[in-house]
Amino acid sequence: MEYLEKIEKAPDEDLTWNIPEQKQGSVNIIGGSLQNFRTEIKTAESLNEKYPLENVRLILPEVLKNKLPPLPNFVFVPATDSGSIADSQMLQDSFNAADFNLVLGDLSRNNITGKAITSACEKTEKMTLITRDAVDLLADNNIERLLMNENLILFATVPQLQKILKAVYYPKMLLMSEPLMQVAEVLHKFTLSYPVAIVTLNNGQILIAENGVVKAIGIEKSGYSTITIWNGELAAKTVGMNLYNPNNFIGATVTAIFQ
Repeated sequence: MEYLEKIEKAPDEDLTWNIPEQKQGSVNIIGGSLQNFRTEIKTAESLNEKYPLENVRLILPEVLKNKLPPLPNFVFVPATDSGSIADSQMLQDSFNAADFNLVLGDLSRNNITGKAITSACEKTEKMTLITRDAVDLLADNNIERLLMNENLILFATVPQLQKILKAVYYPKMLLMSEPLMQVAEVLHKFTLSYPVAIVTLNNGQILIAENGVVKAIGIEKSGYSTITIWNGELAAKTVGMNLYNPNNFIGATVTAIFQ
């Protein structure tokens, strides 16, 4: 399979050299609800520590306004009755205001929020990475149009990708028990059909796919476990490396994994 490469060590080309010394670039972290918002705050702190970002803003539902201090990096957008993010022009403007959007999840499972996030992701021209439970929300909300957004990255589990493939009536399906070659073939063909980039985990292999090319890295080489890979840290590092290495998604993401 010419499109599949197994990577055993950090790449020779050190893309971390492209990280500027001076603060540069802005990232939005979108997510949170009345029930949970800790991961969003922790991830923002981690991004600020690891990268010289000029601005990391948290886009949170306004029901959290009285629960958090009035800091300039907190942006509170209209909320649903259940305490999650609702559709609004303010949400769309926030998506458009940053260089990179990280939709981190904890959004609660409701159709109103799903439609709001889907619409904002569709309309923005900024790079956007979607992960954790946010992927499930989008899979339930006309995701086929969203998949045509070439600025979209899906950081998703295999079951989440199964939902997406089913939602768009894709002729090939992913199974948890499938060996690497079969999973790589589906990712190869899917990323040729849709201009999205994908990061997933299958049978101990972190898979990175874009434009039909698939890279595989053993999770034991990454410093993550099958649980910690989904806690938001690697997704945030993927955002940071891709922000400073535009148009090199695979190289930047491989570097983030080995960082």
